[in-house]
Amino acid sequence: MTGAPDGPPTRFEPPVGAESSPFWEATGDGRLLVQWCTACDRGVFYPRSFCPHCAAPGSALEWRTASGRATVYAAVVEHRPEAAGTAFSGGRPYCVALVDLEEGVRMMTNVIDCPPDEVRSGMAVTVTWEPLPDGRQLALFRPAGGEAR
Repeated sequence: MTGAPDGPPTRFEPPVGAESSPFWEATGDGRLLVQWCTACDRGVFYPRSFCPHCAAPGSALEWRTASGRATVYAAVVEHRPEAAGTAFSGGRPYCVALVDLEEGVRMMTNVIDCPPDEVRSGMAVTVTWEPLPDGRQLALFRPAGGEAR
């Protein structure tokens, strides 16, 4: 978990596995990658060892850089002030969303830099990054055209 050394953690750190390590390595450079199946020509997200669309083996999957542009598919405002033993939102509501990347994959994320209750389906968003202590960055999204935080 991340957070101030003397305070409660602010976020659970995502794990890195064999399939996801290229994704996480790229985030350190501010690049958003998605897997692409060369057998069926479809995007794959979350990282896997085979294509969930056509069952092609991992050898048919390659990594491609995503544009970082997306559209909100669905969103919910989380009102719970804290997860057990953490200070995820500082006691403030936050937005959890499913966003559809231009590349055709859907990912779960948070939408930041706007009031959570203003996030709507169909809203254009763009990737922004939150540094993690190990050099990786967490892909978050903000309204398109908004200023990075």
